[in-house]
Amino acid sequence: MNRISIFSRGIIRENPVLVLILGICPVLAVSAQASSAAGMGIATTFVLVCSNIAISLLKNIIPNRVRIPCYIVLIAGFVALVQMLLEAYAFEMHQALGIFLPLIAVNCVIFARAEMFANKNKVFDSILDALGMGIGFTIAVLLLAVIREVLGSGSIFGIMLPAVSHFNLPILTMAPGGFIVFGCLIALINKISKGQAIKKQAGLCAKCPANVSCGKANTEEVQTS
Repeated sequence: MNRISIFSRGIIRENPVLVLILGICPVLAVSAQASSAAGMGIATTFVLVCSNIAISLLKNIIPNRVRIPCYIVLIAGFVALVQMLLEAYAFEMHQALGIFLPLIAVNCVIFARAEMFANKNKVFDSILDALGMGIGFTIAVLLLAVIREVLGSGSIFGIMLPAVSHFNLPILTMAPGGFIVFGCLIALINKISKGQAIKKQAGLCAKCPANVSCGKANTEEVQTS
């Protein structure tokens, strides 16, 4: 696989949110406002890049039987660094992200890229993979947030939009609205891809080392039985 494909697949073909359906909890939680969504996307991308670099550099040193605990320690360290930086220099963003900022440490997107790519590839390729996945994650969560904020509260990044402020649907800023918009986006992606997005998700889930403990694996077994 060439490096352009490594970078671009996370943005389009294997978008972690809209195709692989990973990390949905923080996506739905912070996507009521575009500013919070952008902050989550940047923080997640930073942790992705740093963890991929570290794991790629240490892949020949970390014993195979303890690799998952080692990944957890590395990723949690980078998440703690992000927390301290935001608390020091962007306290409002730190407050807006709340508990979902430390929960980046258990984000499925980061663990998936660590295990399925960084653990098997060179540093530069791992950086490209992390950047592509991070940008794809950020685009998806921002798209969801912009739709919810514009149609739900008549604003974008906190700036009121007079053209739509009188036709807003407040339910879109609430939890049910997040599921509604997210479901519509998934349906649109599957329509455009003619069902290939679902096949891509199923294929990658089958290769994931954590598929035994993942709810998706159990769901797929029920559907195929």
